[in-house]
Amino acid sequence: MTGESPATCLVVDDSRTVRKAARRILEKLGFTVAEAGDGAEALTACRSSMPQVVLLDWNMPVMDGLEFLRAARAEFGPDHPIVVLCTTEAAMEKIVEALGAGAQEYVMKPFDEGILRDKFVQVGLLRDEAA
Repeated sequence: MTGESPATCLVVDDSRTVRKAARRILEKLGFTVAEAGDGAEALTACRSSMPQVVLLDWNMPVMDGLEFLRAARAEFGPDHPIVVLCTTEAAMEKIVEALGAGAQEYVMKPFDEGILRDKFVQVGLLRDEAA
C-alpha cells in the first residue's frame, strides 16, 4: 500500500452480505473499511471523510452506482476517490459506460480476495506481491 497509514475503502452495496464479505477481504488486505447502503449514503460519506477508494455496486435503490459516480466526479474531480465498480452488469457497453463515467476499474460479482487484490494492484493501491 502507498503511504504510512492504512488505505481507506468505502464499500457501497445495498446487500449487507456483500458489504460484509468485501469488508473481510479488504481488512485482510490492510484497508480501513467503511460501508454505505446506496449512492446517496456514499456521497454523504465521501463529503465527511474522503476514502482513497470506493468499491461501488451498480444496481442500488435511492441512488445507483452510476448516478453516484457521476455526482462524485462532478463534485470531487476525476481522480478522487478511486472508484472500482463491482457489479453483475457484464455487457461490454455497460463496462464502457462505467469507465466513461469515471470508474478506474471494474469487478464482476461474485468476486474473491484474489480478484479484489488484482484490481487494487491495477489502480495502484496495493503492491503486486508476485513482482
